[in-house]
Amino acid sequence: MTDPHAVTVAAAVATDVGLVRRANEDSALAEWPVFLVADGMGGYEAGDRASAAVVEAFRVHVAGRPTATVGAVRDALTAAADGVAKVAAETDRGAGSTVTGVVLIEDEGEPAWLVFNVGDSRVYRHHGTELEQLTVDHSLGQELIDRGAMRREDLASFDRRNVITRAIGAPDSTADSWLLPVVNGERLLLCSDGLTAEVSDEGIRATLTMSGRPESAAQALVQRARQAGGRDNITVVVVDVISGGIEELGDGTTSIRPAADGEEADDHTTIPVRRAAS
Repeated sequence: MTDPHAVTVAAAVATDVGLVRRANEDSALAEWPVFLVADGMGGYEAGDRASAAVVEAFRVHVAGRPTATVGAVRDALTAAADGVAKVAAETDRGAGSTVTGVVLIEDEGEPAWLVFNVGDSRVYRHHGTELEQLTVDHSLGQELIDRGAMRREDLASFDRRNVITRAIGAPDSTADSWLLPVVNGERLLLCSDGLTAEVSDEGIRATLTMSGRPESAAQALVQRARQAGGRDNITVVVVDVISGGIEELGDGTTSIRPAADGEEADDHTTIPVRRAAS
């Protein structure tokens, strides 16, 4: 049995306003055992506050502990919804935020990543030279792809690809979540859509493969997005697992399973966000 407290990681955050936007509405958190990116919506002086409210909720409920729990993540998501609601109440346009992250939890005595997302910010897993997107976008474009009404290669030219279907602060703020084993040598990337709208998955894979330390990888990804146009804020968190996890499974894959007992036995579960009673 592995001690979950013995997991060692190296992490780095990089964020940039980009070349078009006036303000940076993204926020990020990299405080053990939680790493996340939030992309705010609502315009100047609302989106940045919304994403900051999400980060603060996770800082209060999850950060600073040796390991977290699914319950603590639920509490953080509920607090995030309340915080964003307070921001929205002070604006004419309202406010909201995506969030995506990974949290180290203990699962049957072993360390595991709880991966979660609301919206179109993403988590990727990079190991060796392979890149895998772990989260599924909550977006109009992804829904059309899932229904077979659009090819994935046509998404880049779809003019409504940035319309999201879930967000903290929106009517549907349900988080999807997955449990993955912690694997030595893996590199996790968390990012806002300011990266993925500008840099292809192949470009991301090549950059993560060629970059050394997390700091170098994070800065290189931001620079690639700027060079490609930088039309949105760009935020990335890169997390490298140094030790304390398992070795890569024999077939080069990891086992993905539900993040909570009692859910249907598919490849993911949900963490509903329930607004606290006023």
